[in-house]
Amino acid sequence: MDILRNYNALLQRVDELCRTIEQACREDLACGPGCDACCRHLTLFRVEGLALARAAARLPADRREALRTRARNASADGPCPLLEGGLCALYDARPLICRTHGLPLLLSREEKRVDFCPENFRGKSVIPSGALIDLERLNTALAAVEGVFLAETGRKSPSNRLSIARSLLLAEDEF
Repeated sequence: MDILRNYNALLQRVDELCRTIEQACREDLACGPGCDACCRHLTLFRVEGLALARAAARLPADRREALRTRARNASADGPCPLLEGGLCALYDARPLICRTHGLPLLLSREEKRVDFCPENFRGKSVIPSGALIDLERLNTALAAVEGVFLAETGRKSPSNRLSIARSLLLAEDEF
């Protein structure tokens, strides 16, 4: 049994949604390789941390050790320890929130409050509703995936979130 199957399925759905938005709004998006202003040292659910740790374990030893060194030296309010020359060292395994960075997030349904990278949608007063990612719905899905992960790994209490750096330094059985 793969304990990351639900998480990976959620990532696939989010990636599909992001690709759809990126294609529909291509001319309004400035984000791209080397654009790393959003890449901050975040906290993750344990299921996300395990996915990162497994991806890091697949790196060549020298790259893995460089990543772990950055993780040991990372500050809570600093840049993401995954950054290497403005790019994500574990891009294919990046956490869910990183996949949505820069895109329009619906933060509040009641207030119809939307946030996105200030480099995107310049000069636009309206963003198409089909281009919005409902953050509440996304967080609910991720929390459900985390709950199943905790149950399957034998954890009975809600997990504490882990920093990206901590996730890179833990052994797999510590998640």
